[in-house]
Amino acid sequence: MQYAIELYYDNETESKLLALAKMIADRGISTKYLEWKTRPHLTLACFSDVDEDLCIEKLKCFAQKHKVMPAYIGSAGMFNDTKTIFVSPVMNSGMYQFQRELHEYLKEFDTKGWEWYRPDRWVPHCTIALTGEDAEEAFFQASDLILHAFKKMSGQFTSVGLVKITFPVEELYTVALCS
Repeated sequence: MQYAIELYYDNETESKLLALAKMIADRGISTKYLEWKTRPHLTLACFSDVDEDLCIEKLKCFAQKHKVMPAYIGSAGMFNDTKTIFVSPVMNSGMYQFQRELHEYLKEFDTKGWEWYRPDRWVPHCTIALTGEDAEEAFFQASDLILHAFKKMSGQFTSVGLVKITFPVEELYTVALCS
């Protein structure tokens, strides 16, 4: 089974990001992202397998040592190879350190095949549309829509969670960061 650790936004920011994804679906361009039933997030780490109970305990300890962080979402982008459209936070050394520490906490779990989520290779992004299975023009239509509709926003990263990568995504456990 495959798992991910996700970093979640405050409710208001999450709603604004979800509204972008819904706009793409409402225009009939693509519904694939919404079909996954995942919350807007940054994926911090992916694992080929974990001991769920141990991972949850480690995640609790990790969250207790980390505070809520500001989230400044400043750009929109895309991965052309997978036809994924996303928005990105403005990153700083603290965010990279946060991700690096998480990997250290969870180092006994198998990350083979997930090198793009490892420290020093991570491309932090919040997916808004997955158009890889749609007609080719969907990628361009959704990209154009997001380029016109996206506005910089700020909020907070407030919690981390363990999810099972299934269709739809199964959120197994979420814990708040310290206030």
